[in-house]
Amino acid sequence: MRTLVTGAMGFISGYLVEELLGAGHEVIGLDNFSKYGPVQKSYDSHSSYRFVRGDAKDAGTLKDLLAGADHFVAGAAMIGGISYFHAYAYDLLAENERITAAAFDAALHAHRHGKLQKITVVSSSMVFENTSEYPTPEGAERRSPPPSSTYGFQKLATEYFARGAWEQYQLPYTIARPFNCVGIGESRALGDQTIASGNVKLAMSHVLPDIVQKVLKGQDPLHILGSGKQIRHYTYGGDVARGIRLAIESPAARNEDINISTSVKTTVLELAELVWRKIHGESKHFHYVSDPPFPYDVQVRSPDVSKAERLIGFRADTGLDTVLDEVIPWIRGQIAQGGI
Repeated sequence: MRTLVTGAMGFISGYLVEELLGAGHEVIGLDNFSKYGPVQKSYDSHSSYRFVRGDAKDAGTLKDLLAGADHFVAGAAMIGGISYFHAYAYDLLAENERITAAAFDAALHAHRHGKLQKITVVSSSMVFENTSEYPTPEGAERRSPPPSSTYGFQKLATEYFARGAWEQYQLPYTIARPFNCVGIGESRALGDQTIASGNVKLAMSHVLPDIVQKVLKGQDPLHILGSGKQIRHYTYGGDVARGIRLAIESPAARNEDINISTSVKTTVLELAELVWRKIHGESKHFHYVSDPPFPYDVQVRSPDVSKAERLIGFRADTGLDTVLDEVIPWIRGQIAQGGI
């Protein structure tokens, strides 16, 4: 199968491209280097991988790349941590809407005139920003108040693009919603704003890499945004990639939306203490202080994952302890290189 992945240099896509190549896909990756700049990937020289530098807003380029493609993963988006949501409130909406419209224009053309079977949209748990249903099932996004952040609102709009393209033009789709993806590959983005957290300057506002870098830099007490009681389901990037691949390949996922997540919930404070123990062991007592949270710091993100297991046989089974064994050395290396 030939699969086009936009946003190929992104965090989740880094895991996804590797997963697709390992499963026998021929992959075309498109990215304009707008987030991280040029990045080397382990699969750059893979015989079944071709990278194209280009703009995901260019429907003409997408149409050319989709010629002969079986699948299209619409993964390109302007995205960052929660500090992004107010710093780039307009850009997140406008830029991502242009990317989405171009993706669907090209997908409709490729489905009508080529061999494209389906578009797979990489959405976000932020579509559930204002839900009160826990664990949150697929469909709650249409029963809940709309997201307050422009990022969450636009991701919800992306899902409506998918449903509208099917309703009017019968373009098959799958909506994949990752929850709190964690792993390696996140470094300082070109457009990130520097934010102080205690005596450490952050550049991502993604909770796991930010906590790891603060502990590695010796911050004590550790500064945590908010109370630390926020609930998340930290899902390993390799598991997310496998879930998206299964969603792409499975006939049962046609015209479905699927939460891609671990079933294990963890508070921010529990995550922070786990990181602290991994780095310091029992030699140093864990202390923390709470800093004022950002707007849009959702207190609970807790998905129902039963549909993914029932429909496509997906279960995320990589524990946080294993994830940290990969992430901590990565962050340590990025600090040494000045990447974080």
